[in-house]
Amino acid sequence: MTTTVERPFRVRSTKPGRRLRGRRIGKPLTVLGLVVVAAVFLVPFYWMVSSAFKPEHEIYSWPPQWIPSTITLEHLARAWEAVPFGQFFVNSVIVTAVGSTLKVLLAVFSAYAFAFLRFPGKKIFFLAVLGALMVPGHVTLLINYITIGNLGLINTYAGIFLPGLASAFGTFLLRQHFLALPKEVLEAAELDGCGHLRRLVHFVLPMSRPAVVTVALIAVIDEWNDFIWPLLVTNTLQARTLPIGLMFLKETEGVDQWGPIMAGTVLVILPMLLLFLFAQRYIIAGFAGAAARR
Repeated sequence: MTTTVERPFRVRSTKPGRRLRGRRIGKPLTVLGLVVVAAVFLVPFYWMVSSAFKPEHEIYSWPPQWIPSTITLEHLARAWEAVPFGQFFVNSVIVTAVGSTLKVLLAVFSAYAFAFLRFPGKKIFFLAVLGALMVPGHVTLLINYITIGNLGLINTYAGIFLPGLASAFGTFLLRQHFLALPKEVLEAAELDGCGHLRRLVHFVLPMSRPAVVTVALIAVIDEWNDFIWPLLVTNTLQARTLPIGLMFLKETEGVDQWGPIMAGTVLVILPMLLLFLFAQRYIIAGFAGAAARR
């Protein structure tokens, strides 16, 4: 005859007081860590902006004078007069507006095709798109320069933005977003007789606004900040863009004239900074949505 010894049931202690104390200690440490990391990133940016508007002797003073005693626009005026910033600004606006618009349109149409259309070699073409993500952009500089030169597009706006129109990242991001859209809505639109273009314009794009805005912002920032390719494909001041103008400003004023150089840098990054602050919620929503669908 066997006997079974029942083990007493053990009640796990939750110890709410210990968890509460851990939260009280962990939250201030987390906030302190975030403040330190934010300061590491923000101090150089603040120093650049303050140097652009403080008197010249305060830029080189020791110990550093963080808050300017007076606000001066002298450095901005010197930077604007030293190089043709107006012409560079117009060139950057045209190249960025046309190039980013075409890049987004191509990404939208290609992503729609990969998401909803059936055609031979679809998987192979999409693998080629994914493979393009792994190729560094500098690898294609030489062949792109030869192609643009043979087309006679040196020193032209088209020569600056044409090689970068195909965005593998934009196609991939939008395709993943399109695949996650509710199929019932798209099937109902198809039953109502909507063609692919009407489905794209009236249903797919309105439901994909954060992802499209994210791709558009990335395209705008890429075009605006691009330096190497515009430097290669242009050789006249009339065709240069703002990042190259900043290099000319440094050569004209000298590397030790930090006031005009910082002022010129503020002029270059200010449009992108305002654009990012205006649309940052769309970027976060676009990337958060893409990450949730992976």
